[in-house]
Amino acid sequence: MRILTDWRALPEAARGATVALGNFDGVHRGHAAVLAAAHAGRPDLPLAVLTFEPHPREHFRPDDPPFRLTLSAERAAALAAHGVSIIYELPFDAAFSAMPAEAFIAEVLDAGLGARHLACGPDFAFGHRRGGGTALLAARAEALGIGLTLVPPLTDAQGPLSSSRIRRDLQDGYPERATAALGRPWAIRGTVAHGDARGRTIGFPTANIPLGRHLEPARGVYAVTVTLPDGTTRRGVANIGRRPTVNDGLESRLEVNLFDFAGDLYDRELSVALHRFLRAERRFAGLDALRAAIAADADEARRVLADLNA
Repeated sequence: MRILTDWRALPEAARGATVALGNFDGVHRGHAAVLAAAHAGRPDLPLAVLTFEPHPREHFRPDDPPFRLTLSAERAAALAAHGVSIIYELPFDAAFSAMPAEAFIAEVLDAGLGARHLACGPDFAFGHRRGGGTALLAARAEALGIGLTLVPPLTDAQGPLSSSRIRRDLQDGYPERATAALGRPWAIRGTVAHGDARGRTIGFPTANIPLGRHLEPARGVYAVTVTLPDGTTRRGVANIGRRPTVNDGLESRLEVNLFDFAGDLYDRELSVALHRFLRAERRFAGLDALRAAIAADADEARRVLADLNA
């Protein structure tokens, strides 16, 4: 996997790929269909993705609450699992957002990347004020001798599959619906930070991970699996929220208790996959009541994960 952050002066080995276009937030099954179409269009060429960092919405609406399903590292890992060997992760800033649509095609896709084939969904828009769409892309690609595959939206019983729909499912407390749409459980990847160590004092030590720019799903308790830095996976129970019993602050965070684990995880990067929402976050009368609730949550999470064979 090569991640390149400029389209100019690329080495020849990074040019001439078949390129899937889009934000690819979440890398869900609809995105997988675009990747498959890009590969099918030119199976003899390396499979690449052109995407943006930060997400354009983060650039234009910086005061919006965090909404990302996948940040750069986890997006790259998910794309690699689909066979992508090159990611053109272009910085999305004021100068780039002002680039006219025609220039994006001529300067970035053609002269810069030397793209031989393109694939995208029917709603892909690009250039200044999203002035370019698939009609312009098709016309200019044909004139330049670049192949193009337009991929219709993937649908299921709930309708079109999209990153927005997955966000709603997570915010409504249905991680299993997100799993079905993504083709894998949704995970939060982050570095373990020092907390107040209160979990240790009540018999349930937790790894504390700031949510950062990740979407905040429904606040409450989840059955989870945790991928450690060495690639091994552990089962656990997690709380996402503001911890109203012991904290009066407004910052939400992820706290996860790994079952049958002893070790120092501070400053290590973990990936916490959400499998089932167990209950909403609530305030308890004191630490004894909180301890009893966490014990019950852990028992329920063990049962859920055993049933899922996670």
